[in-house]
Amino acid sequence: MREEDDRHHPFRDSQQDVAAARTLPDTPQTRAPAYRLAFTDNEFLLREELRPVRLQLELLKPEMIMDARGIRSTIVMFGGSRIPAPEQRETARTPTLAALSHYYEEARRFARLMTERSLESYGVENVICTGGGPGVMEAGNLGAHEAGGISIGLSIVLPHEQAPNAYVTPDLCFNFHYFAIRKMHFLMRARAVTVFPGGFGTLDETFEALTLIQTGRMKRVPFILFGPEFWHQVINWQALADAGTISPEDLELMSFVETADEAVEIIDRWVTPCP
Repeated sequence: MREEDDRHHPFRDSQQDVAAARTLPDTPQTRAPAYRLAFTDNEFLLREELRPVRLQLELLKPEMIMDARGIRSTIVMFGGSRIPAPEQRETARTPTLAALSHYYEEARRFARLMTERSLESYGVENVICTGGGPGVMEAGNLGAHEAGGISIGLSIVLPHEQAPNAYVTPDLCFNFHYFAIRKMHFLMRARAVTVFPGGFGTLDETFEALTLIQTGRMKRVPFILFGPEFWHQVINWQALADAGTISPEDLELMSFVETADEAVEIIDRWVTPCP
């Protein structure tokens, strides 16, 4: 510890005890699981009863790291992991995915433009934040990388999940077990939310964020959906309003755009509504 830390924290540092444990004599007692320090005992930490602690740890770790980096706001990019880069469209699973490949380029360009603005604030405002995976997420991190800035990747452990894409800033590349905590981190610093065509995961993130805004649990931010044709085909937004399941004014919570330039223009002219 630093000298100034000793003055404010007079107790023995936990890392000292961890180091001391490595030098203990090898006996039946020291080998017993019960003897392990609780915070170094993975078997203990992974018990069912410790779920509240693990939830807290997943909330704290990324928050502390981003605070230490001074990150004040983010630009969130949701979108499908299966959307290919244009040069890979020939290998797309379906003709529709191949046709959607141009949104990879729009995501890349949007992230690059927003990161150029972020660099004007020394990279602590409007930092690109994606799910860290392939497809649209990769495009977002790539665009930020090409602009010379940092970007965040909020990965999650899934049975079929690939490794994080190569363009996430390494010390801002996080991994989650709990979807709920991951989604909190997506929105805790969000200055704007953009959504590109995607599947269940993208829809889940979209509707959860819209619900938080609709119910006043989150302040309004620019909420921008890329690909009007896609979104109006998969969701009949007007039918929800006509049925009365949402209010007509709820349709004003979102904007639809085709290009990165349109999205940037919406963010640039945004004025936070009065509460």
